Amino acid sequence: MIGFLLFIRLKDLPQPEPVSPFQHLDERKAAIYESLRDLQFEYRLDKLSDADYQASKLELQKELARVLAEIDAIRGGPAPKPVKPAAAPAAAPSFVCPSCKATFDKALKFCGECGKPMTGSGPSQEVKGETA
Repeated sequence: MIGFLLFIRLKDLPQPEPVSPFQHLDERKAAIYESLRDLQFEYRLDKLSDADYQASKLELQKELARVLAEIDAIRGGPAPKPVKPAAAPAAAPSFVCPSCKATFDKALKFCGECGKPMTGSGPSQEVKGETA
């Protein structure tokens, strides 16, 4: 009986699961998303200045774009086209949350960022340095 237990044929062993070429990229993508959530949380707690938040967020978004482009390249998807930043319309009214100062293009009942009521938040008097 001991001889039977010690004799294992290689063909009887299960095949190892193939290593996914996306595994390291998926892990990196998840880490970037987590970093973005942490960054936004720290910004809401006023641990970061607006300039630091925007700079860090931009770097994380660029890194995420690189990871997503690598995933598309491995999958054989279309190559990403360079995106030109869209010019924001200067005349569009901007609605600002009184709690977290997030801006929105249209009036909302509740803030899309912090979830607090947007009562009395008409078009902003200040839109990125401009005064109306």
